Amino acid sequence: MVTPRARLLGYGRRFHPIGLGFALVFFVWSMTPSLLPRVWYLQGVASGLSLVTGYGIGCLLAWVVRRCGVDPQWSERTRRVGWWILAGAALVLVPVFLVLGSWWQQIIRDLVGVPRAQRSFYLLVLLIALVVALALLAIGRGLRAGTNRLTRLGRRYVPGPVARLGAVTLVVLLSVFVLDGAVHRGVLGVAERSSEVADQGTAPGVVQPGLPERSGSPASNEAWDTLGREGRTFVAGGPSAEQIETVTGAPARTPIRVYAGRESADTVEGIADRVVAELERTDAFDRRVLAVVTTTGRGWVNANVAGAFEYVAGGDSAIAAMQYSFLPSALSFVADRETPRLAGRALFEAVYAAWSARPEPERPTLVVFGESLGSYGGQAAFASGPDLVARTDGALLVGTPNFAQPWGEITADRDPGSLERLPVVDAGRHIRFASRPDDADLPGPWQFPRVVFWQHASDPITWWSFELLLREPDWLREPLGPDVDPGMRWLPFGTFWQVTLDMVFSADVPSGFGHAYGPEAAQLWADILAPDGWDEAATHRVQNALAGTASDD
Repeated sequence: MVTPRARLLGYGRRFHPIGLGFALVFFVWSMTPSLLPRVWYLQGVASGLSLVTGYGIGCLLAWVVRRCGVDPQWSERTRRVGWWILAGAALVLVPVFLVLGSWWQQIIRDLVGVPRAQRSFYLLVLLIALVVALALLAIGRGLRAGTNRLTRLGRRYVPGPVARLGAVTLVVLLSVFVLDGAVHRGVLGVAERSSEVADQGTAPGVVQPGLPERSGSPASNEAWDTLGREGRTFVAGGPSAEQIETVTGAPARTPIRVYAGRESADTVEGIADRVVAELERTDAFDRRVLAVVTTTGRGWVNANVAGAFEYVAGGDSAIAAMQYSFLPSALSFVADRETPRLAGRALFEAVYAAWSARPEPERPTLVVFGESLGSYGGQAAFASGPDLVARTDGALLVGTPNFAQPWGEITADRDPGSLERLPVVDAGRHIRFASRPDDADLPGPWQFPRVVFWQHASDPITWWSFELLLREPDWLREPLGPDVDPGMRWLPFGTFWQVTLDMVFSADVPSGFGHAYGPEAAQLWADILAPDGWDEAATHRVQNALAGTASDD
């Protein structure tokens, strides 16, 4: 009878020592600082992913070496010594870096102003990492076993190499089908249905507006219950004319906010047309400034950015937005990147057509803004940076994902010597980048229209990309931003998993860090709109009025 100890030893012998050595190195790397503080269980997941990645790389290198004809036959004594060295290294390095990792996380928490966490929880990081790594390894071994069985079956009918190639191809295709089909679409379907149900609710404290300047009001063509949870929050929020006058000390108007929900039409073009109809109904084209906003997945608009815009515009403004999905931003970010682009293009083009139809002297100042997926989707209406400048009177694009265009092209074509995290484009003539509002103050003249890309150096949404797997990006090679731990270094594969997990709670940090963009928007809007008589004191009053009013998607 096989004892549990013998079974455990047998299982342990199935691991390749070279793979385990690489796994140990990758585990150590995973504990180093990243962009944002991570809770202990997310650190465990990041370490587990790094651990299994290291093991796979080690096994792959050992296989390549053997295929090249190098297959040393070590003696039993040498093997035993090697295992003891590996075990000793693990017994030293694992606890040391668990302690160092917990200490580094406390430093990052201090940097971003987050309360310190209980360090003892880091003892569980190793357990979670092992569970994650072993589960993924079991899946990998299962796929390999399936491939081997198919290969043996295929050898009955075709030569061995052909059988192996066919087996690998079949397993890959089946895996893609399962992930992209049965699981991917099934999970998305369930998520969308559950999100649609949740979308019927209304956030606490949100009540139907009575002002005709708002969609969802009794005077609106858009019924209150069709706007979606985030749409109802948006149209019911924002400063009143009286609040704007109190803060700015100047006469103000009631800001216009128009919105159409996902249920209002079958296509994004149909929803956009309903938004334009609301603009016409509220006489929004007679206001001084009109903003077109592409929302995040389920229709969220950053209350700080929207409110700051209305304060700086003195309420003589209108904001047009719409909901294009029931999915939360996280799921849209991963699984549906096409709909935000379609929605951003449809809404801007519909508003732009109505705006262009008016005599030029009667047109309001036309600006665009959006955050995260909203910035990504909104940019789809423009072919390039010059096109954005040519067809708008200004823009504030916040927390742009790394895969967005024309953001990527603009960043890549930055002036020589400027940083990737703060590019300078054409000496800042029209387009400027800012992590802090003062970053937009460049030496040269800033001509109108003015466009600002607002992105924190510690925002993983902006800096995550698959290129992190194998290539050190410029933003890590260059001097790091003031909100990034100076100990952060690029590590192959490891940094990718760190930044991936940083995204999970990237908005759960104080404003000014990560993916949390707050009242500082007032200064950027003041730069973009440049209202007459505006001064720094007015900006500070707006920031104080906005503090603590925003909610996150």
